[in-house]
Amino acid sequence: MGYGAAHAELYDPVFLSRGKDFEAEAEGLNRLVRSRLPGARSLLDVACGTGAHLENLAKHFDHVEGLDHSPAMREVARGRLPGVAVHPGDMRDFELHRTFDVVTCMGSGLAEADSPEQMAGSVARMSAHLAPGGVLIVEPWYFPDNFLDGHAAGHLFREDGRVVSRLTHSARHGDKSRVEIRFMIVDSSGFREFTEVVVKYLLPKERYEAAFERAGCSVEFVPGFSLADGRPNSPGLFVGVRAGEAAEPVRNA
Repeated sequence: MGYGAAHAELYDPVFLSRGKDFEAEAEGLNRLVRSRLPGARSLLDVACGTGAHLENLAKHFDHVEGLDHSPAMREVARGRLPGVAVHPGDMRDFELHRTFDVVTCMGSGLAEADSPEQMAGSVARMSAHLAPGGVLIVEPWYFPDNFLDGHAAGHLFREDGRVVSRLTHSARHGDKSRVEIRFMIVDSSGFREFTEVVVKYLLPKERYEAAFERAGCSVEFVPGFSLADGRPNSPGLFVGVRAGEAAEPVRNA
């Protein structure tokens, strides 16, 4: 799915007000990469969204690019990253005709595939854009054994003369989860509200690992990032390394 313009406008303020630290997460990603490929210089962020991670990853890599399916998210990312290529594309079938030392996919977008096979296909497309010895980092959605069926959550923040509430409800439907997100905004002009629904597969950890291995990558599952109050963003991170000997990195114009 692709978030609309209203959601794209609120995405960063919501997560920042909840205690998400994009700069610290980019530093953590960089450490994971350097421990496996010290000379990495180029990076592609798949499902880059508003470019908040990419903006900070650009501090650590000589060349960065992004890719996202949502026109509204790409517009925000391009506004904050002048001169950086932010490509339109679907992670299931994209082709950029070049490789990178690093590919990242944060925010559990991988689980929004239409089937487990499509998820594995997306991992294969990301691996195909890695140079030999390159690093693939994916943040998954929750697994069947740690997803909280019926979980309700809410958040409210004030910013620039407006008050924003964000309510969510997560429910399990077979091997999928349905997350309904309702926003209400009030400012000097009055009230407005909108709802978006995200459907994500509840895939076991082993399905992700099998997808990495089938795509020619080794894989480790490592601890992920948390919000300021200690709540986790996700179950963790999958970190893979594509088979083959890493070559001396070359800057791509």
